[in-house]
Amino acid sequence: MSKINVLKKVCVFCGSSSGNDLAIENAAIELGTAFVARDITLVYGAAKIGIMGTVAQTVLDQKGSVIGIIPQFLKKKEVVHLGLTQLITTQNMHDRKLQMQEVSDGFITLPGGFGTLEELFEVITWQQLGLHGKPIGLLNINGFYDEMIAMLETMVKRGFLKIENFNLILIDTSVSGLLGKMENFKAPPIPKWLKPERT
Repeated sequence: MSKINVLKKVCVFCGSSSGNDLAIENAAIELGTAFVARDITLVYGAAKIGIMGTVAQTVLDQKGSVIGIIPQFLKKKEVVHLGLTQLITTQNMHDRKLQMQEVSDGFITLPGGFGTLEELFEVITWQQLGLHGKPIGLLNINGFYDEMIAMLETMVKRGFLKIENFNLILIDTSVSGLLGKMENFKAPPIPKWLKPERT
């Protein structure tokens, strides 16, 4: 029987804007509610605005735990949520993402912009290189990521992306379905060419 991944802390990447699709905001509320029901601590970018703020406030309103991680320079510009369970301030963006990876048992990406995609692809690349073996989920709400998924499939067809690496992204249209896939995810073996000194 395969081992179930215990998701105690999950990092969510998503937009600091709310967008214009109510289905996305509703999915953010559903995700936050599911975290509280499953006793999962939310790890995220510490803002109280946009989809980020919606997920965090949902968890907090239902007495759940939220860890926000933000670099010092953004703390001055963004609207930081001051009611979090824990607020961690880092020196820069790289340290922020490193801490997010270190404290989390898995990752979920909701709709967002450039920053959201950058976070998603970096954590996928780290897994592809064997730097972690944690599940990475993509919540494809209302077809938001259809074109991106099609682009990744094109990369596979044209020989730039191995199918096993494409399959590292766990994709679902529902919160419950995605969390189920993440719990049952089995990390691939670390590449043989990857030595400790190269990481």
